[in-house]
Order: sequence, then C-alpha cells, then structure tokens
Amino acid sequence: MLTHCGTQTIETERLILRRFEYTDDDAMLRYWIADEKIQSLYSEPVYTTKEAVKELLDKYIGSYEKHDYYRWAVTEKESGECIGQIAYFLVDSKNHFAEIEYCIGSKFQRRGYATEAAKAVIAYGFDKMNLHKVQICTKTINAPSKRVIEKCGLTYEGTLRDYFYMNGEYVGRLYFSILRSEYEADK
Repeated sequence: MLTHCGTQTIETERLILRRFEYTDDDAMLRYWIADEKIQSLYSEPVYTTKEAVKELLDKYIGSYEKHDYYRWAVTEKESGECIGQIAYFLVDSKNHFAEIEYCIGSKFQRRGYATEAAKAVIAYGFDKMNLHKVQICTKTINAPSKRVIEKCGLTYEGTLRDYFYMNGEYVGRLYFSILRSEYEADK
C-alpha cells in the first residue's frame, strides 16, 4: 500500500531538496524558469515576470497541504540558491508507481546535480512512499537527461514515437523505470 507523506526535506551531499518558498522567485527567474531551452525540454511554459512566478509559487505552496503532493526546490548547499526543481508529478496510488520530472538551470548543469537529486527522490519514493515502480521519461532529443536516467539505474522500457511536436518536427518520448526489487538489489 502506498504511504503518502507529502514533500519532506531531503538532504544529499551537495543539495537540499525542500518545499518551494516565495523567496525562490529571483533564483527561479535567473537560473531556469525563464530559460526557453530548459523549459521546452521540460515541456513547461516560460515564466518571465515575478508576477507569473508568484502565481506558480501560489500553486506549488498551496498544494503542500496535500499529503500526495511531491515537488521540491533543488537548492545548492554552497550558495543556498534554488537551481531547479524535481517532482513526482504523476502518482498512481492504485498501482503504486510514480513518475519523476526535473530540471536544473543551465549554469548548474554537468555537475551531477540532476543525478544526485533524482537518486534522492527515487530513494524517497521507495523508502518513504512504498512505491513499487518509479519511472522517468525524456524526449529523444534530450541526451543529457537520458544520461541522468541511466546513471540512476533505470531500465529503458520503450519509445513513444512522434509524441511531441516541437519547432516544426516530431520528437519521441523515451520511457525508463526502476522496480523496488531492482532498487533494493543495488542498495
């Protein structure tokens, strides 16, 4: 049975994953949420004003009262800055699985932060939520994200061909997952 425990703080070697706060707005705008390339790979809209970010933060922060809501601000310990986000944006309580989405600001990419955050959230899903399966999807054009997923030990399940229409062309969607038994065998 799935145990809903909501978004609790997770600490890793270099990161603190925590609930979003209104004071994250400047860092969000500076590092990732106004970046068209990052947001398009993440399939999210671009936010360019503090007002728009505040509305999004209203949604995030207002949802934390629900025990089945899981969205973390990815903050760098060294700077204290919000450098991205990670979430279980899809949680299937009946079938005991959840899907992760994440993004890290381009200034902070290629440092292993996405992998570190994803591994921590995968562990949270199995250890705290009692998930049976965790999945992550990425676009076929997003090679860095595919590398993150593979470093986290997920298994390729398949491709939904021509899933997204972006910039005048079709892009596939790659599916990866890890089962509880695989996670526990790698501990």
